[in-house]
Amino acid sequence: MTLFVVPAFFKNLRFRAICFACWPIMFVSLVILSLCVSDVLAAKDGPYRISTFSCDTSPPKDGHPLIWLVRVKTIETPLLAKGVVIEAGDERYVLCALDWCGLCNSSYELFRSKLAAGAGVDVSHVAIQCVHPHTAPYTDGDAQKLLDQFKDFPMYVDVKFMDEVTDRLAKSVKDSLARLEPFDSIGTSQAKVDRVASSRRIIIDGKFHGRLSSTTDPKLIALPEGKIDPFVKTITFARGEKPLARLHYYATHPQTRYGDPRVCSDMPGFARKRLEDSEGVFQIYFNGCGADVALGKYNNRSWKARDELTDRLHAGLVASAKATKYQPVKSFKWRTTDVKFDKRTDAGNRIEDNMAVMKDLKVANSTRVRAATRVAFAQRADRPIELTSLQINDVYILNLCGECMLEYQLYAQKQRPDGFVAVAAYGDLGPGYICTEKSFPEGGYEPSASRVSPKSEPVLKKAIRELFGDK
Repeated sequence: MTLFVVPAFFKNLRFRAICFACWPIMFVSLVILSLCVSDVLAAKDGPYRISTFSCDTSPPKDGHPLIWLVRVKTIETPLLAKGVVIEAGDERYVLCALDWCGLCNSSYELFRSKLAAGAGVDVSHVAIQCVHPHTAPYTDGDAQKLLDQFKDFPMYVDVKFMDEVTDRLAKSVKDSLARLEPFDSIGTSQAKVDRVASSRRIIIDGKFHGRLSSTTDPKLIALPEGKIDPFVKTITFARGEKPLARLHYYATHPQTRYGDPRVCSDMPGFARKRLEDSEGVFQIYFNGCGADVALGKYNNRSWKARDELTDRLHAGLVASAKATKYQPVKSFKWRTTDVKFDKRTDAGNRIEDNMAVMKDLKVANSTRVRAATRVAFAQRADRPIELTSLQINDVYILNLCGECMLEYQLYAQKQRPDGFVAVAAYGDLGPGYICTEKSFPEGGYEPSASRVSPKSEPVLKKAIRELFGDK
């Protein structure tokens, strides 16, 4: 019985000689091909992958206003939404920093839902935080609905623009999925930032001193720097020791010059771009719990001061990047928790009080907008806000809502003294300032601008513990 048939062309002696002469080349080619295929499969089937995205979210001239009702006249630098899409096995997550002053209530939910749609995930897998420059929009779609009852009121929220900009952002995220690449290590580092942040709340001999984002008062300048977190913390996603994206976390109000109709990402945007250009690595900047921290001691609102502050922040980012230490990724955990804050019921903060301000044609329109944001939060206070965290090995990223006082960042760090904890605030800014309980009797701007009860401190601290996986 014939087991196989030798093809006629192989009986040709000349053909067989050629085959035997070429077989080493054919063998090497097959080996190289198999290695290439293995690399492709490993990249596709690896447990962790990452991509980056960046989208211009600047409002047009004379369109959607900057903070409160300032109309855009010039664009000094674009306002970017920069982020990463992270895949862990079959799950996908999004971290995004937006160069806006704030997103409140339904406006925050709009951005978050569009990011989720672009990534093809549930909204619970998305965290978006604002960097908080004051040369950028501070937007509350729910407040606009309240203001719609006044026919001649200036535009606060351009609904069409909001839909268009979030559609662009969703497309940017979706396009990034084609660039997902493997990562297998996580880097951590920190460095001191010199003469940038300073406390907005100084108490000396029982006397309160408020020092906001800038001053030319020599007495305020001479006051101590006060309580700050002096370190920028950096988390680097890498393949081996090749950095793919760096995420920086630093706590301070970032505005240098503001109040004019100029779109600008300000000091963090300048420093971030400078490092990205020099290092060739994608850079993202998140603002930590900087509600009671600002640039006031070192900022007289001059252009020179802005340049010097940028230089010093950039120096801190560079030093932190250079100090990166890597470890292989061994574990990955995304957590969520809901938080609900009681609305304020004291005089001046009740719904009826602020409705009266909204209707008062004698007060400034910006004051009426602020009143509308208070009403908007009070009307949604019973609906929880979702907070998120990411844990990789002993590295923790906490994504909080509101303008949180520094105490919450320091509290989070104390929960994991042997871990590496980075905190981003300025998620949903519906609650406004989230202060400590003791700050209310002390006075100052922050408690006056809070939309939540003085009893919010234990609520947020409990949520922080839950974001670490503690019960």
